[in-house]
Amino acid sequence: MRVIAGKYRSRQLKSVKSDLTRPTTDKNKENLFNMIGPYFDGGVVLDLFGGSGGLGIEAMSRGMDELYSVDKQYKAFAVIKENVNMLKIDNAHVLKMDYRKALMKFNDEQVHFDLVLLDPPYAMKINKDIIETLAKQGNLNDGCTIVIEDLKEERIEVEAPFVLKKEKDFGITIMQILEYRGN
Repeated sequence: MRVIAGKYRSRQLKSVKSDLTRPTTDKNKENLFNMIGPYFDGGVVLDLFGGSGGLGIEAMSRGMDELYSVDKQYKAFAVIKENVNMLKIDNAHVLKMDYRKALMKFNDEQVHFDLVLLDPPYAMKINKDIIETLAKQGNLNDGCTIVIEDLKEERIEVEAPFVLKKEKDFGITIMQILEYRGN
């Protein structure tokens, strides 16, 4: 696994040695960033189910200013920390906690995001609740891009204040790109 483009281009990333984590392939990562960018002019990114941290690190490499990467599994947390430290990314917050606790923390601290990456364990059926919670709490900046990767049968029905910008099938999975229009 490697960083595809930007500041950390071609740098190898460590991956989690666990059946509990499913890393996004380099090809899917490249497809994702071609769909949403491919480069950014600053902003704050949330990678809520960080795994090895590859998606959030890729966003930082492509121009985001600050990263919040969350995973409740210790092995994943440790690998994200290692990858962030190896690349010397100073403005990364790596959190070992359940996503619900992370959402409460973001509410308490009034953290605002410009990009949200959601790739939870398949079939949890939580993506819609997560984005609605982030919106209700005021954690999404107007125009925030939200990327959801899940099983095709878990495709969410998009309603205001979210707008479906793009959608792409990848075999058994689907990637949905949403924009938050809350203001």
